Amino acid sequence: MQMAIYIDPPLWPAHGTIWSHLVSDTSYAELHRFAAGLGLPRRSFDLDHYDVPASIYDRAVASGARAVSSRDVVHVLRDSGLRVKHVARADARPVARRDFLRGEWAALLPALEPSFPVGVSEHWQALGEDRLTRWDEPHRSYHDARHLEDVLLSLDHLRSRGESISPATLLAAWFHDAIYSGRGDQDEADSARLATSSLSEIGLPAGLVHQVGEIVLATTPGTSLPIAPPHIAHMLDADLAIFAASPQRYSEYSAAVRTEYAHLDAVDFSQGRAQILRTYLEGATVYRSAPAQALWEARARENLAREIRELTPHVEE
Repeated sequence: MQMAIYIDPPLWPAHGTIWSHLVSDTSYAELHRFAAGLGLPRRSFDLDHYDVPASIYDRAVASGARAVSSRDVVHVLRDSGLRVKHVARADARPVARRDFLRGEWAALLPALEPSFPVGVSEHWQALGEDRLTRWDEPHRSYHDARHLEDVLLSLDHLRSRGESISPATLLAAWFHDAIYSGRGDQDEADSARLATSSLSEIGLPAGLVHQVGEIVLATTPGTSLPIAPPHIAHMLDADLAIFAASPQRYSEYSAAVRTEYAHLDAVDFSQGRAQILRTYLEGATVYRSAPAQALWEARARENLAREIRELTPHVEE
C-alpha cells in the first residue's frame, strides 16, 4: 500500500502565526520521518499530528504532502485508525510519552555504538527501564517523566535550529534528575554519581562518562558557569526551557514545584523560590545558546517576573 502525508491550509492562529496540521494515512513513523525532513522539531507532534507554521506550508507541499481541507485531514486520521479523539487525549498522553521515551533511549544506542564494548547492547534496555522507573516515582510532581520528555524535546528543538547535540548531553538529560528528593544540590551530586557508576559499569569510555557527570553537576541551581561549552550549554538551556512555556503550562509547572516543597511553609518557600528566580533575571541572558535565546528568552523573562510578583506578598510578610 502506498503511504501518503496530508496537510490542511494554515488557518489556526497561535503564537503570532497561523498553523496547519500534518498527518499520515499509515503510520506515525512515516509522519515523524517526513516532519524531520522539513526540520520540524519533535515537540511539534501532538499525539496524532504535527502542528506546522504557515512559513513551512509551501515547503511541505513541495516535499510531497498532499494539500487537502481541514475536514479531509480529520477523515484521513479517522479512516487510518491513527486519530486520537479529544476525549481520549488525556489518557493517551502518558502512554505516548512512555513510548516516546523508550524510542529516544533506544535511538541513543546507535549514536553511542562506536563507544560501546561488544555485547553491551543487551544491558542497554534494562538500564533505560531503570531510568524510566526512577522518573515515575510517586513523590515527583514536576521532576517526573513529563520533565524528561520536555528536556529531550527541547534538545530536539535546538537541533532543528542548527545546534549539534552531543551524545553526552542526551545521556545527561536522562540522568540529570535520576535521583530526586528535593534536597538542593545533593540531588544533582547523587545523580552525577549514579550516571558515572552506571555508565562505567556497562563499559562506556571514561572520557564520555566524565563528560556526562560534568553536565549533570552543571544543572545544580546556583552553579556559576560564566562560559559553558556547547555540551553543557545545551543541557542547561533545555532544562530551563519550561520557563518559556505558555502562561497556563507555566502555572502548572510552578504549582508542581510548590507541591514538591510542601514541607516548607509559604514564607520560607516563597523567599527561597523568589531568590532563585531572581538569579536568572539578573543574568545578561537566561539562556546560553543563540537559538535558545531567540526561541525562549523573551517569554521566560515575562513568566519569571510574573511569578516573582506573585510570590512577593509571602516574601514581605
